[in-house]
Amino acid sequence: MKKLLLSFAVLLQTIPTFSQKQVTVESGIVEGVQAPGSSVIAFKGIPFAQPPVGDLRWKAPQAAHHWEGVLKADHFGPNPMQKNTYSDMIFRSSGMSEDCLYLNVWAPAHTGNGKLPVLVYFYGGGLTSGDGSEARYDGESMAKRGIIALTVNYRLGIFGFFSHPELTQESPNHASGNYGYLDQLAALQWVQKNIAAFGGDPGHVTIAGESAGSISVSVMMASPLSKHLIVGAIGESGAAIKPTLYPIPLAAAEQKGVALATQLHATTLAALRAMPAAQLQDSVYKLGAGQAITTIDGYLLPNSLPEIYAAGKQAAIPLLLGWNSAEVSYHSIMHSAAPTPENYKQEIQQLYGDQAQEALRLYPGNTNEEVIRSATALGSDRFIVYSTWKWADLHAQSGGHPVYRYLFSRIPPPMVNEIGNTTPGLAVKGIKGDAAKSTPSKPIGAPHAWEIAYAMGNLASNKAYAWTPADYTVSNTMESYFANFIKTGNPNGAGLPKWESWTTQQNAPYIDINVRTILRQETTRDRYLFLDKIYSKPE
Repeated sequence: MKKLLLSFAVLLQTIPTFSQKQVTVESGIVEGVQAPGSSVIAFKGIPFAQPPVGDLRWKAPQAAHHWEGVLKADHFGPNPMQKNTYSDMIFRSSGMSEDCLYLNVWAPAHTGNGKLPVLVYFYGGGLTSGDGSEARYDGESMAKRGIIALTVNYRLGIFGFFSHPELTQESPNHASGNYGYLDQLAALQWVQKNIAAFGGDPGHVTIAGESAGSISVSVMMASPLSKHLIVGAIGESGAAIKPTLYPIPLAAAEQKGVALATQLHATTLAALRAMPAAQLQDSVYKLGAGQAITTIDGYLLPNSLPEIYAAGKQAAIPLLLGWNSAEVSYHSIMHSAAPTPENYKQEIQQLYGDQAQEALRLYPGNTNEEVIRSATALGSDRFIVYSTWKWADLHAQSGGHPVYRYLFSRIPPPMVNEIGNTTPGLAVKGIKGDAAKSTPSKPIGAPHAWEIAYAMGNLASNKAYAWTPADYTVSNTMESYFANFIKTGNPNGAGLPKWESWTTQQNAPYIDINVRTILRQETTRDRYLFLDKIYSKPE
């Protein structure tokens, strides 16, 4: 009997219950942190690749080195190199560094024998800003719902998206320019190898992101390197489809890289790699070349996204995506002009010439109020809505799986202070000058990036706004939809308004997420078809 009990005790010790703070991953042992009274363990600052510095600058990420002893995963790693661009980005990182390839994991403290669904979230910021340490991305609330949640850092700007003939020549894949995307791929590969140690199911990984993060999701779905690593995708405002941060041919990107190197007085790749990170960052911005240029490189991306999706070569998975009701303000169209019908018609004429009358039919402006509404709609569509719609429309036609579309409409409540996250910012480049800073005195809808904290259950971490019970109701609704989708590939569940999947027909359904969340029928398809004719033209 004693031998039997002893054998049973040994057996129990060998069955993982994933309730411990120490977890063994491929590179060593990590120890997470569990706050008093919390049911979640957070593992912060886990390296998933070697520091991309020195000779590894502008190379595909390399597997992380093994470490001895226990890595205390109790603080976020450094954030990627970037400029302080957006007021609503508040980092909790351990500083800024080119050594930035770290990820964070939130896992339930007790997960039985594991096999929980996994969420990998990519931050926004125009591929030039952002960090996985932002509180609005935290995965604790998702983990409380039985999901292993991760945020992932990736290289930005000149460090993550730079092409040059010498880089292409030295690459075993004959490609250059998409290093930030390759970082995301490396993180997904890390998840495949290691997430079971946290109680997660490597065969049930959903990726999500907002703005540039959503654009990244559209790319990961399209890439032959990553599409088999995921079972679902969530996109919040944005796809890598013209005019939104779309990739250009490798040869064109290489020419831009050579021109930039000439301006930097760096005649060789070795000279470029020898430049200190801060100096390179500052020099690039002084030259006005701080944007990220992604490429159709023949490796990560064999074609443009419309070509890949139209051919049905993307990941055959369910897709949940949408946008906000007022992504940008009317200033993006009107600039400094007053929103009068006369001024509006002049702006439309300048934008669309012979097509101005068609634009005015779709975006009418017969009164000042109508100008504000239509200029907001047109600016939002041009900025990021059209590309997201095109992504949905293509996948609905060729993906073989449901597409669920949302509109997020909750208007921000009043601010109570200006400390912490302040005004929602434009997390994708493209709107310049005063239009990038200005918003209507009374918002007419939900601005860009506003939905993130609602979707991830993180309103309480933002102390700048006077949240109401209604806001928490909206957050619970949106997070519940997301959690259901992550678990099952379908956002519907008990207590939630029915969400029907997208069709490519007129009046397609979408869910309008607000205090009163309801299913609506699309009435704006003609707007997107109008823009589609413009943006689909070959350059």
